[in-house]
Amino acid sequence: MISPDIQSRVLALYPLLGELPAADRDKLFANATYMRVPDGALMFDENQPCMGFPLLLSGSARVIKSSPSGRDLYLYHVLPGETCILTSSCLLSHAPYQARGVVQDELELVVLPPGSFKQLFEQLEVFRNQVFNRFSERLTELMNLVTAVAFQKLDQRLAAFLISRESPIELTHQAIADELGSFRELVSRLLKDFENRGWVQLERGQVCVLDTPALKKFVNL
Repeated sequence: MISPDIQSRVLALYPLLGELPAADRDKLFANATYMRVPDGALMFDENQPCMGFPLLLSGSARVIKSSPSGRDLYLYHVLPGETCILTSSCLLSHAPYQARGVVQDELELVVLPPGSFKQLFEQLEVFRNQVFNRFSERLTELMNLVTAVAFQKLDQRLAAFLISRESPIELTHQAIADELGSFRELVSRLLKDFENRGWVQLERGQVCVLDTPALKKFVNL
């Protein structure tokens, strides 16, 4: 049984759970597990069974698809108040994970067992709607990602990434490469080229965007 304080935080971030009858909500929290997971920890891996449905209270996680060659392709983030569509899919289809979940910022979360997820899905229409809405949103994002990977060159994808973030972008070259599913050496070379053109300024652990219009024009070439 998780504490009343944790229950309150869950309900604040996932208010739809408040629509459950009190007895069902008490049962839900009685079966739930509270966890803290450090930065860099592996939440789940490919081909592993799904052990529960996470409700994030703080921190963030990244979902990544790995290739046999060892390259990683970032798929999406999960933040507090959000749900992980891959976990939902695994629980609904009784299938193992097809990607990895890695903690980016220390996570604080409550995990519902698979049976509780099934009960919520069957009993609470608003929960079902949220799951399907999240599927729709993520599918659009993933289609955009597929389009970018298939039809845009890495330099254009990098430029698009830079203008999508608030400057200065406090990420290492390795972190940016991970976001783009590329190699640090390639990203560093392209960033240096952008700096030589006067589009960005490179500093330790961050990138400052100097010429957003030029980057936008380059993306649309």
